[in-house]
Amino acid sequence: MAPLLDAARKLGWILLKSFLRFMFMFINNAVAIPSYCFYLLLLQPLRIWDSAAFWHLEGIMFKWMLGMVSSWGWLAGYTVMEWGDDVRPICEEEAMVIVNHQATGDVCTLMMCLQNKGTVVRKMMWLMDHVFKYTNFGIVSFIHGDFFIRQGKAHRDKQLSILRDHLDRYYHSRDRKWIVLFPEGGFLRKRRETSQSFAKKNSLPHLTHVTLPRLGATQVILKTLVAQQENGSVSQDAGTPNQSGSKFKGLQWVVDVTIAYPKAKPMDIQTWIFGYRPPTVTHVHYRMYPIREVPLDTEPLTDWLYQRFVDKEDLLAHFYDTGAFPPAKGQKEIASWPMELDVAGLCVVQVLALASGYLWYSVFRYLYGCVF
Repeated sequence: MAPLLDAARKLGWILLKSFLRFMFMFINNAVAIPSYCFYLLLLQPLRIWDSAAFWHLEGIMFKWMLGMVSSWGWLAGYTVMEWGDDVRPICEEEAMVIVNHQATGDVCTLMMCLQNKGTVVRKMMWLMDHVFKYTNFGIVSFIHGDFFIRQGKAHRDKQLSILRDHLDRYYHSRDRKWIVLFPEGGFLRKRRETSQSFAKKNSLPHLTHVTLPRLGATQVILKTLVAQQENGSVSQDAGTPNQSGSKFKGLQWVVDVTIAYPKAKPMDIQTWIFGYRPPTVTHVHYRMYPIREVPLDTEPLTDWLYQRFVDKEDLLAHFYDTGAFPPAKGQKEIASWPMELDVAGLCVVQVLALASGYLWYSVFRYLYGCVF
């Protein structure tokens, strides 16, 4: 009888904790997202008068929003161990970030581990599935200028054309630095079988922990954002100025990010919301490539991108066997370090969100009273 009571108490505590976390996040969304929208609506005159200042302020608030998501994971004991290259020195340079995709929790993990990377979070652009537009956070991403892409052959050419126009209009005009995409085009569990079948037909590597990437969006980003000379080679000279008055050089780096979960069990957004998984350390491996090493023509770029995912396969296979990533060639051991969050800063953001919610509630209540 005692074991049954203990199990019931444990289950009851888990359910209560999950309910309290859900209510906390519901309140977070209910006050923070409308406040973000109302503040930006109030700042529209500044957008006309000084666009650079407007997008600077928007970026700060966007980082706060992503910081709130990070705090959800931190409260549940979900942390990150970082491996490989230290990307912090290139945080102010332009980079394309390619990431393996296993579950919705990948996005939350990136939101967390990029919080301490300078201005990256507020100056980054995300490429994500169009379904994300209809989530509670979709309006924030839409305003920020992220791109929602529709998957499938029927939409491919049109979507790539729209992406090219989107980058031309918003990337440099809003002083973006990093652009993040998931070249696999979907979750591992959904694409693995199709990818392996395609690989077998075309004599390509058989992959288990990742899938073969798709080229389209990657190539559009490179051809649009890499500064090129007249002969087609990569230029190292500064380009034209953006609205802040500073010149951009185009993409300077490709940052290859590999996310690994203990026992190959990815975390989804539901886990972040309800916190029913015990405290977990997610492992994130970085590898940086100078843009001059990345080919732009279709065939060599395809080979280069495939090789990056073959490398990811090897990294993940080694991690799942040993619990650690292997050192790079020529290294005896690989560097790793725990990601550090500014907990005090996250607490301030939560207080500001609640205060903003109360402020806007008071404003609209006063206006309602004046009208009626």
